[in-house]
Amino acid sequence: MKETSDLLFERASRYIPGGVNSPVRAGKAVGINPPFIARADGAFLWDADENEYIDYVCSWGPMILGHSHPEVVQALEESIRLGTSYGAPTEREVEMAETIIEMVPSIEMVRMVNSGTEATMSAIRLARGYTGREKIIKFDGCYHGHADSLLVTAGSGVATLGIPGSPGVPKDLASQTISLPFNHLESLDQAFQRFGPEIAAVIVEPIPGNMGVIVPQQQFLDGLSRITGEHGSLLIFDEVISGFRVAPGGAQELFGIMPDLTCLGKIIGGGLPVGAYGGKKDIMSKMAPQGDIYQAGTLSGNPLAMAAGLATLRVLRKGGVYKELEERGNSLFSDLEGAARAAGIPSVINRVGSMGTIFFTADPVTDFETAKASDQDLFKGYYRRMLEQGIYLAPSPFEASFVSTAHSQDIIQKTIACAEKAFRDL
Repeated sequence: MKETSDLLFERASRYIPGGVNSPVRAGKAVGINPPFIARADGAFLWDADENEYIDYVCSWGPMILGHSHPEVVQALEESIRLGTSYGAPTEREVEMAETIIEMVPSIEMVRMVNSGTEATMSAIRLARGYTGREKIIKFDGCYHGHADSLLVTAGSGVATLGIPGSPGVPKDLASQTISLPFNHLESLDQAFQRFGPEIAAVIVEPIPGNMGVIVPQQQFLDGLSRITGEHGSLLIFDEVISGFRVAPGGAQELFGIMPDLTCLGKIIGGGLPVGAYGGKKDIMSKMAPQGDIYQAGTLSGNPLAMAAGLATLRVLRKGGVYKELEERGNSLFSDLEGAARAAGIPSVINRVGSMGTIFFTADPVTDFETAKASDQDLFKGYYRRMLEQGIYLAPSPFEASFVSTAHSQDIIQKTIACAEKAFRDL
Protein backbone atom coordinates (compact mmCIF):
# COMPACT_ATOMS: atom_id res chain seq x y z
CA MET A 1 0.00 0.00 0.00
CA LYS A 2 1.36 3.40 -0.98
CA GLU A 3 2.02 6.00 1.68
CA THR A 4 -0.11 9.11 1.80
CA SER A 5 2.80 11.33 0.69
CA ASP A 6 3.31 9.21 -2.45
CA LEU A 7 -0.39 9.41 -3.26
CA LEU A 8 -0.36 13.16 -2.72
CA PHE A 9 2.66 13.51 -5.00
CA GLU A 10 0.92 11.50 -7.74
CA ARG A 11 -2.14 13.70 -7.34
CA ALA A 12 -0.07 16.90 -7.32
CA SER A 13 1.81 15.84 -10.45
CA ARG A 14 -1.46 15.82 -12.40
CA TYR A 15 -2.15 19.48 -11.63
CA ILE A 16 1.14 21.17 -10.68
CA PRO A 17 4.28 21.13 -12.91
CA GLY A 18 6.54 18.45 -11.45
CA GLY A 19 4.14 18.09 -8.54
CA VAL A 20 5.68 20.99 -6.61
CA ASN A 21 5.44 24.77 -6.46
CA SER A 22 9.21 25.27 -6.21
CA PRO A 23 11.54 22.93 -8.15
CA VAL A 24 14.08 21.89 -5.51
CA ARG A 25 11.30 20.50 -3.30
CA ALA A 26 10.65 17.67 -5.76
CA GLY A 27 13.50 15.47 -4.53
CA LYS A 28 14.70 14.57 -8.05
CA ALA A 29 18.35 15.09 -7.12
CA VAL A 30 18.13 12.50 -4.35
CA GLY A 31 15.79 10.07 -6.12
CA ILE A 32 12.77 10.31 -3.82
CA ASN A 33 9.20 11.52 -3.84
CA PRO A 34 9.03 14.35 -1.31
CA PRO A 35 7.33 13.85 2.03
CA PHE A 36 4.22 16.07 2.21
CA ILE A 37 4.33 18.00 5.46
CA ALA A 38 1.17 18.19 7.57
CA ARG A 39 2.30 20.15 10.64
CA ALA A 40 5.30 21.53 12.50
CA ASP A 41 6.29 22.55 16.00
CA GLY A 42 9.62 23.70 17.39
CA ALA A 43 12.42 21.79 15.66
CA PHE A 44 10.07 19.08 14.34
CA LEU A 45 7.95 18.32 11.27
CA TRP A 46 5.36 15.61 10.75
CA ASP A 47 4.38 14.40 7.30
CA ALA A 48 1.01 13.21 6.01
CA ASP A 49 1.86 9.68 7.23
CA GLU A 50 2.70 10.97 10.75
CA ASN A 51 6.43 10.34 10.33
CA GLU A 52 8.40 12.68 12.61
CA TYR A 53 11.48 14.59 11.43
CA ILE A 54 14.04 16.89 13.00
CA ASP A 55 13.96 19.86 10.64
CA TYR A 56 17.17 21.49 9.37
CA VAL A 57 15.53 23.15 6.36
CA CYS A 58 13.57 25.57 8.56
CA SER A 59 11.43 26.59 5.55
CA TRP A 60 14.73 27.37 3.75
CA GLY A 61 15.85 29.70 6.52
CA PRO A 62 13.00 31.82 7.96
CA MET A 63 12.21 29.66 11.01
CA ILE A 64 15.10 30.91 13.12
CA LEU A 65 12.93 30.53 16.25
CA GLY A 66 11.61 27.14 15.20
CA HIS A 67 8.07 26.41 14.08
CA SER A 68 4.97 27.78 15.81
CA HIS A 69 6.93 29.95 18.23
CA PRO A 70 4.36 31.10 20.82
CA GLU A 71 5.10 34.83 20.41
CA VAL A 72 4.77 34.60 16.63
CA VAL A 73 1.56 32.56 16.85
CA GLN A 74 0.08 35.04 19.33
CA ALA A 75 0.95 37.99 17.06
CA LEU A 76 -0.72 36.26 14.10
CA GLU A 77 -3.83 35.36 16.10
CA GLU A 78 -4.23 38.97 17.20
CA SER A 79 -3.61 40.32 13.70
CA ILE A 80 -5.89 37.96 11.78
CA ARG A 81 -8.91 39.02 13.82
CA LEU A 82 -8.42 42.54 12.44
CA GLY A 83 -8.42 41.44 8.78
CA THR A 84 -5.91 39.80 6.48
CA SER A 85 -5.14 42.53 3.93
CA TYR A 86 -6.13 46.14 3.40
CA GLY A 87 -4.13 47.33 0.39
CA ALA A 88 -3.51 50.48 2.44
CA PRO A 89 -0.79 51.77 4.78
CA THR A 90 -0.65 50.43 8.35
CA GLU A 91 1.24 51.32 11.51
CA ARG A 92 2.95 47.91 11.50
CA GLU A 93 4.65 48.74 8.17
CA VAL A 94 6.14 51.84 9.78
CA GLU A 95 7.23 49.84 12.83
CA MET A 96 8.85 47.23 10.57
CA ALA A 97 10.73 49.92 8.62
CA GLU A 98 11.94 51.52 11.86
CA THR A 99 13.07 48.14 13.23
CA ILE A 100 14.98 47.18 10.07
CA ILE A 101 16.70 50.58 9.94
CA GLU A 102 17.71 50.29 13.61
CA MET A 103 19.16 46.80 13.10
CA VAL A 104 20.84 47.00 9.67
CA PRO A 105 23.69 49.54 9.58
CA SER A 106 23.48 50.59 5.92
CA ILE A 107 19.71 51.00 5.53
CA GLU A 108 18.26 54.52 5.81
CA MET A 109 15.00 53.86 3.92
CA VAL A 110 13.29 50.57 3.10
CA ARG A 111 10.41 49.31 1.00
CA MET A 112 8.48 46.09 1.71
CA VAL A 113 7.66 43.56 -1.03
CA ASN A 114 6.44 39.95 -1.00
CA SER A 115 9.44 37.78 -1.87
CA GLY A 116 13.21 37.74 -2.19
CA THR A 117 12.85 37.68 -5.97
CA GLU A 118 10.77 40.87 -5.86
CA ALA A 119 13.38 42.48 -3.62
CA THR A 120 16.33 41.70 -5.89
CA MET A 121 14.60 42.57 -9.17
CA SER A 122 13.44 45.87 -7.65
CA ALA A 123 16.92 46.67 -6.36
CA ILE A 124 18.38 45.97 -9.81
CA ARG A 125 15.79 48.25 -11.46
CA LEU A 126 16.57 50.96 -8.93
CA ALA A 127 20.32 50.61 -9.52
CA ARG A 128 19.86 50.87 -13.28
CA GLY A 129 17.54 53.86 -12.96
CA TYR A 130 19.77 55.62 -10.45
CA THR A 131 23.03 55.17 -12.39
CA GLY A 132 21.63 55.36 -15.94
CA ARG A 133 23.61 52.19 -16.74
CA GLU A 134 22.41 48.73 -17.82
CA LYS A 135 24.98 46.03 -17.05
CA ILE A 136 25.09 44.19 -13.74
CA ILE A 137 27.63 41.83 -12.23
CA LYS A 138 26.66 38.75 -10.23
CA PHE A 139 28.66 35.73 -9.11
CA ASP A 140 28.54 32.11 -10.27
CA GLY A 141 26.32 30.03 -8.00
CA CYS A 142 24.72 33.00 -6.25
CA TYR A 143 20.95 32.72 -6.61
CA HIS A 144 19.03 35.98 -6.45
CA GLY A 145 15.58 34.72 -7.32
CA HIS A 146 14.08 33.90 -10.70
CA ALA A 147 13.96 37.35 -12.33
CA ASP A 148 15.26 37.24 -15.90
CA SER A 149 18.43 39.29 -15.30
CA LEU A 150 19.52 37.07 -12.41
CA LEU A 151 19.16 33.50 -13.70
CA VAL A 152 22.58 33.54 -15.37
CA THR A 153 24.79 30.86 -13.73
CA ALA A 154 22.47 30.72 -10.73
CA GLY A 155 22.74 28.28 -7.85
CA SER A 156 19.97 26.65 -5.78
CA GLY A 157 17.40 24.67 -7.76
CA VAL A 158 18.96 25.67 -11.09
CA ALA A 159 22.20 23.98 -10.03
CA THR A 160 20.41 21.04 -8.41
CA LEU A 161 18.47 20.23 -11.57
CA GLY A 162 21.45 20.80 -13.88
CA ILE A 163 19.78 23.66 -15.75
CA PRO A 164 22.46 25.95 -17.29
CA GLY A 165 20.25 29.05 -17.21
CA SER A 166 16.65 29.11 -18.32
CA PRO A 167 14.73 29.11 -21.58
CA GLY A 168 12.52 32.17 -21.73
CA VAL A 169 15.26 34.62 -20.71
CA PRO A 170 15.89 36.97 -23.69
CA LYS A 171 19.47 36.84 -24.96
CA ASP A 172 19.66 40.63 -25.07
CA LEU A 173 18.77 40.79 -21.38
CA ALA A 174 21.11 37.95 -20.40
CA SER A 175 23.92 39.76 -22.23
CA GLN A 176 23.60 42.63 -19.74
CA THR A 177 24.53 40.27 -16.85
CA ILE A 178 28.19 39.44 -16.24
CA SER A 179 28.75 36.42 -13.99
CA LEU A 180 32.10 35.99 -12.25
CA PRO A 181 33.60 33.45 -9.82
CA PHE A 182 32.90 34.19 -6.16
CA ASN A 183 35.87 35.10 -3.94
CA HIS A 184 37.96 36.02 -7.04
CA LEU A 185 38.74 39.74 -6.82
CA GLU A 186 41.00 39.71 -9.88
CA SER A 187 38.07 38.74 -12.13
CA LEU A 188 36.07 41.66 -10.77
CA ASP A 189 38.95 44.05 -11.45
CA GLN A 190 39.17 42.82 -15.03
CA ALA A 191 35.42 43.16 -15.60
CA PHE A 192 35.47 46.76 -14.39
CA GLN A 193 38.51 47.58 -16.50
CA ARG A 194 36.57 46.47 -19.57
CA PHE A 195 32.98 47.50 -18.77
CA GLY A 196 33.27 49.96 -15.85
CA PRO A 197 31.24 52.88 -17.27
CA GLU A 198 28.41 50.47 -18.23
CA ILE A 199 28.06 48.66 -14.88
CA ALA A 200 25.08 49.79 -12.80
CA ALA A 201 25.62 47.43 -9.87
CA VAL A 202 27.30 44.40 -8.40
CA ILE A 203 24.84 42.08 -6.62
CA VAL A 204 26.17 39.39 -4.31
CA GLU A 205 25.13 37.06 -1.53
CA PRO A 206 27.79 38.17 1.00
CA ILE A 207 27.46 34.68 2.49
CA PRO A 208 26.28 32.49 -0.37
CA GLY A 209 23.73 29.90 0.70
CA ASN A 210 22.49 28.71 -2.67
CA MET A 211 25.54 26.77 -3.82
CA GLY A 212 25.85 25.48 -0.32
CA VAL A 213 27.33 27.84 2.26
CA ILE A 214 30.50 29.55 1.03
CA VAL A 215 32.56 31.56 3.51
CA PRO A 216 33.51 34.92 1.96
CA GLN A 217 37.07 36.16 2.12
CA GLN A 218 37.28 39.51 3.92
CA GLN A 219 39.51 40.97 1.22
CA PHE A 220 36.96 39.95 -1.42
CA LEU A 221 34.11 41.79 0.32
CA ASP A 222 36.37 44.78 1.01
CA GLY A 223 37.33 44.78 -2.67
CA LEU A 224 33.70 44.76 -3.80
CA SER A 225 33.05 47.88 -1.76
CA ARG A 226 36.19 49.65 -2.94
CA ILE A 227 35.87 48.87 -6.66
CA THR A 228 32.17 49.72 -6.95
CA GLY A 229 32.83 53.00 -5.15
CA GLU A 230 35.71 53.89 -7.47
CA HIS A 231 33.59 53.28 -10.58
CA GLY A 232 30.31 54.86 -9.47
CA SER A 233 28.47 51.52 -9.43
CA LEU A 234 26.18 50.39 -6.63
CA LEU A 235 26.96 47.47 -4.34
CA ILE A 236 23.87 45.36 -3.58
CA PHE A 237 24.00 42.81 -0.79
CA ASP A 238 21.42 40.04 -1.19
CA GLU A 239 20.86 39.21 2.47
CA VAL A 240 17.59 37.36 1.95
CA ILE A 241 19.21 34.36 3.69
CA SER A 242 21.95 35.94 5.82
CA GLY A 243 19.93 38.95 6.99
CA PHE A 244 19.12 38.59 10.72
CA ARG A 245 20.45 35.00 10.50
CA VAL A 246 24.18 35.46 11.20
CA ALA A 247 23.97 38.68 13.26
CA PRO A 248 21.35 41.30 14.12
CA GLY A 249 22.61 43.41 11.20
CA GLY A 250 23.33 40.47 8.91
CA ALA A 251 26.56 39.70 7.06
CA GLN A 252 27.32 43.40 6.59
CA GLU A 253 27.57 43.80 10.36
CA LEU A 254 29.65 40.64 10.68
CA PHE A 255 32.17 41.70 8.00
CA GLY A 256 32.00 45.47 8.44
CA ILE A 257 30.80 46.38 4.93
CA MET A 258 28.30 49.13 4.07
CA PRO A 259 26.54 48.25 0.78
CA ASP A 260 24.51 50.84 -1.12
CA LEU A 261 21.41 48.62 -1.23
CA THR A 262 20.37 45.53 0.73
CA CYS A 263 17.76 42.90 -0.13
CA LEU A 264 16.00 41.12 2.73
CA GLY A 265 13.37 38.43 3.17
CA LYS A 266 12.65 35.18 5.00
CA ILE A 267 13.17 36.02 8.70
CA ILE A 268 11.45 39.43 8.52
CA GLY A 269 8.19 37.63 7.67
CA GLY A 270 8.37 35.12 10.51
CA GLY A 271 7.47 32.34 8.06
CA LEU A 272 5.03 34.32 5.90
CA PRO A 273 5.75 35.56 2.34
CA VAL A 274 7.90 38.70 2.53
CA GLY A 275 10.74 40.65 1.03
CA ALA A 276 12.30 44.10 1.36
CA TYR A 277 14.95 46.27 -0.22
CA GLY A 278 16.54 49.31 1.33
CA GLY A 279 19.61 51.45 1.45
CA LYS A 280 20.89 55.00 1.28
CA LYS A 281 18.19 57.65 1.41
CA ASP A 282 19.36 59.47 -1.73
CA ILE A 283 19.05 56.22 -3.72
CA MET A 284 15.79 54.95 -2.22
CA SER A 285 14.12 58.34 -2.70
CA LYS A 286 14.22 57.71 -6.46
CA MET A 287 11.42 55.14 -6.05
CA ALA A 288 7.85 56.17 -6.94
CA PRO A 289 5.89 57.99 -5.70
CA GLN A 290 8.78 60.10 -4.35
CA GLY A 291 10.80 59.53 -7.52
CA ASP A 292 10.12 58.20 -11.01
CA ILE A 293 11.37 54.58 -10.79
CA TYR A 294 8.30 52.41 -10.52
CA GLN A 295 7.59 49.36 -8.37
CA ALA A 296 4.34 48.34 -6.67
CA GLY A 297 2.62 45.40 -4.96
CA THR A 298 -0.93 44.79 -3.74
CA LEU A 299 0.13 42.69 -0.72
CA SER A 300 3.37 44.52 0.09
CA GLY A 301 3.62 45.12 3.84
CA ASN A 302 0.52 43.02 4.48
CA PRO A 303 -0.49 43.00 8.16
CA LEU A 304 0.00 39.27 8.78
CA ALA A 305 3.60 39.18 7.51
CA MET A 306 4.39 42.35 9.41
CA ALA A 307 2.93 40.93 12.65
CA ALA A 308 4.86 37.66 12.37
CA GLY A 309 8.07 39.39 11.32
CA LEU A 310 7.97 41.97 14.09
CA ALA A 311 7.34 39.27 16.69
CA THR A 312 10.36 37.35 15.36
CA LEU A 313 12.63 40.39 15.38
CA ARG A 314 11.55 41.26 18.93
CA VAL A 315 12.73 37.85 20.13
CA LEU A 316 15.99 38.11 18.18
CA ARG A 317 16.77 41.46 19.76
CA LYS A 318 16.76 39.93 23.24
CA GLY A 319 20.23 39.47 24.70
CA GLY A 320 22.05 36.21 24.12
CA VAL A 321 20.04 34.80 21.18
CA TYR A 322 22.83 35.05 18.61
CA LYS A 323 25.41 33.71 21.07
CA GLU A 324 23.13 30.72 21.62
CA LEU A 325 22.67 30.19 17.87
CA GLU A 326 26.43 30.39 17.32
CA GLU A 327 27.05 27.77 20.00
CA ARG A 328 24.44 25.39 18.60
CA GLY A 329 25.62 25.89 15.04
CA ASN A 330 29.20 25.17 16.09
CA SER A 331 28.10 22.09 18.02
CA LEU A 332 26.15 20.60 15.12
CA PHE A 333 28.57 21.28 12.29
CA SER A 334 31.84 20.57 14.13
CA ASP A 335 30.46 17.25 15.42
CA LEU A 336 29.23 16.37 11.91
CA GLU A 337 32.72 17.03 10.56
CA GLY A 338 34.24 14.87 13.27
CA ALA A 339 31.79 12.02 12.59
CA ALA A 340 32.56 12.08 8.85
CA ARG A 341 36.29 12.11 9.51
CA ALA A 342 36.01 9.19 11.95
CA ALA A 343 34.19 7.18 9.27
CA GLY A 344 36.80 8.01 6.63
CA ILE A 345 34.35 10.04 4.54
CA PRO A 346 36.03 12.91 2.66
CA SER A 347 34.14 16.03 3.70
CA VAL A 348 34.41 19.77 4.17
CA ILE A 349 31.95 21.72 6.28
CA ASN A 350 31.46 25.43 5.65
CA ARG A 351 29.65 27.32 8.40
CA VAL A 352 28.83 30.88 9.36
CA GLY A 353 26.83 31.14 12.56
CA SER A 354 23.72 28.94 12.47
CA MET A 355 23.93 28.06 8.76
CA GLY A 356 26.24 25.53 7.18
CA THR A 357 26.74 22.87 4.50
CA ILE A 358 28.56 19.56 4.33
CA PHE A 359 30.39 19.02 1.03
CA PHE A 360 31.63 15.53 0.21
CA THR A 361 35.11 16.43 -0.99
CA ALA A 362 38.60 16.53 0.46
CA ASP A 363 39.36 19.96 -1.00
CA PRO A 364 38.39 23.43 0.27
CA VAL A 365 35.11 24.77 -1.13
CA THR A 366 35.44 28.47 -1.87
CA ASP A 367 33.27 29.06 -4.97
CA PHE A 368 30.77 27.41 -7.33
CA GLU A 369 33.37 25.38 -9.23
CA THR A 370 34.76 23.77 -6.07
CA ALA A 371 31.22 23.22 -4.75
CA LYS A 372 30.25 21.38 -7.94
CA ALA A 373 33.31 19.14 -7.56
CA SER A 374 31.88 17.55 -4.41
CA ASP A 375 30.55 13.99 -4.66
CA GLN A 376 26.83 14.31 -5.40
CA ASP A 377 26.26 10.54 -5.31
CA LEU A 378 27.70 10.44 -1.81
CA PHE A 379 25.36 13.27 -0.82
CA LYS A 380 22.41 11.34 -2.25
CA GLY A 381 23.27 8.31 -0.11
CA TYR A 382 23.78 10.47 2.96
CA TYR A 383 20.51 12.33 2.44
CA ARG A 384 18.43 9.17 2.08
CA ARG A 385 19.97 7.51 5.13
CA MET A 386 19.34 10.61 7.22
CA LEU A 387 15.75 10.91 6.04
CA GLU A 388 15.11 7.26 6.91
CA GLN A 389 16.23 8.08 10.47
CA GLY A 390 13.96 11.11 10.72
CA ILE A 391 16.42 13.90 9.85
CA TYR A 392 14.94 16.37 7.36
CA LEU A 393 17.57 18.04 5.15
CA ALA A 394 17.34 20.04 1.94
CA PRO A 395 17.21 17.52 -0.96
CA SER A 396 20.13 19.17 -2.74
CA PRO A 397 23.91 19.28 -2.24
CA PHE A 398 23.77 23.02 -3.04
CA GLU A 399 21.71 24.24 -0.09
CA ALA A 400 22.32 25.28 3.50
CA SER A 401 21.19 23.58 6.68
CA PHE A 402 19.86 25.87 9.41
CA VAL A 403 19.82 25.66 13.19
CA SER A 404 17.06 27.40 15.15
CA THR A 405 16.66 28.32 18.80
CA ALA A 406 14.38 25.27 19.06
CA HIS A 407 17.26 22.87 18.29
CA SER A 408 18.33 21.80 21.77
CA GLN A 409 21.62 20.05 22.51
CA ASP A 410 19.69 16.78 22.91
CA ILE A 411 18.22 17.20 19.42
CA ILE A 412 21.64 18.01 17.99
CA GLN A 413 23.22 14.97 19.66
CA LYS A 414 20.48 12.74 18.27
CA THR A 415 21.23 14.17 14.84
CA ILE A 416 24.94 13.40 15.24
CA ALA A 417 24.15 9.80 16.24
CA CYS A 418 22.06 9.45 13.05
CA ALA A 419 24.88 10.96 10.99
CA GLU A 420 27.42 8.55 12.48
CA LYS A 421 25.22 5.63 11.39
CA ALA A 422 24.73 7.16 7.94
CA PHE A 423 28.48 7.64 7.51
CA ARG A 424 29.19 4.08 8.62
CA ASP A 425 26.69 2.76 6.08
CA LEU A 426 28.26 4.87 3.34
